[in-house]
Amino acid sequence: MTLSQFLFRNRSYTPLPFIIVMIVFAQPTLTSILVGFVVAALGEALRASGVFYVGSETRVTGEVGASKLVTSGPFAFVRNPLYVGNILIYLGIGIMSLALWPWLQVIALVWFLFQYTLIVKEEEGFLREKFGQEFDDYCARVPRFLFRLTPYRSWNPVSIDWSAGWKSEVRTLQAFAAATLIILIIWILR
Repeated sequence: MTLSQFLFRNRSYTPLPFIIVMIVFAQPTLTSILVGFVVAALGEALRASGVFYVGSETRVTGEVGASKLVTSGPFAFVRNPLYVGNILIYLGIGIMSLALWPWLQVIALVWFLFQYTLIVKEEEGFLREKFGQEFDDYCARVPRFLFRLTPYRSWNPVSIDWSAGWKSEVRTLQAFAAATLIILIIWILR
């Protein structure tokens, strides 16, 4: 098993050490909570919008796979809206907590960029093999982690699956709510 395969399979768990440290060393202020919450909420909105387009396929932890190439919705602006959303969520929680500011947040940002770059290369290898030239055209026009200003136009629009999206996103919403609640309690008790 390669490092990228290991990270793909365990991507739901790699944030836990950072979240734990952010909570243990939390020094939140009202300003940090408000600013961090906005950043994390923007990340969750981006992530959720991507999940609504791809549904429960985002929760696969075994082998990389995809039943369709999604290039519409948020995927028309950035190839990896879920990972960009995750990074914003973690950064937002880090800002909310002010734990070991700013070093822990910088280290987390670098770690997640490294991790997601390896994971994305694994996923892109699969997508390139399965979808060929269609995927290569998409990659040539849509950045991996940065946003296009105009949407990519493709001939394979995918409709939103609200039910599968909400089902798939419940765990992320619960984790975001729990981290926010814990940081709020720490702030109130200080």
